[in-house]
Amino acid sequence: MRLVELEIASQDWDGMRCGCGSSAGHLRRDLLRVAAGESPGAKGALEGHAWSVPVLFAPAPAVTSVALAALADRVPAQARDRFLDLVQCMVAGDGTDFASAAQGLDLPELCREVAAQGLWLLYAEVGSGRSVAAAGTAFEILTVVDANRDRLRRVRAAAGELLPWHCRTGLCDDDLRLT
Repeated sequence: MRLVELEIASQDWDGMRCGCGSSAGHLRRDLLRVAAGESPGAKGALEGHAWSVPVLFAPAPAVTSVALAALADRVPAQARDRFLDLVQCMVAGDGTDFASAAQGLDLPELCREVAAQGLWLLYAEVGSGRSVAAAGTAFEILTVVDANRDRLRRVRAAAGELLPWHCRTGLCDDDLRLT
């Protein structure tokens, strides 16, 4: 968990306003618990803090960065799946909370930019063979953050049955031209 800990330490959690109205400092502990496999779910643990349908809150880009660090780190399989779910939630956000929007921030776009920095982690998950569900989540994230549609098509074809049916058939694509 060294990479997760380093990424958590690199963020100014106390300087961020959490979705719950407090400082985001308490998210350090929550993210560490998820990384250790102690939390039942990252999305649930961070709902109302980093995100809430349909908006993202100020900590969302930092949370996305920690989730990517977890994918590069040695975390338990269930924690890996939870962090993938969390990244998917962050890149699929539709709006920005009022306070962040007033500062000119577009949190969904910032989260997509952060996630795009981890393209190869996501592609590695697709091809890893660890879990069809995890490969599907990673591929769904890639359809949002990777502009290289030719690469996505080639990976879809190469991954074959490593992907769930809805990803193999194109039902998960955000851009129907990918199919």
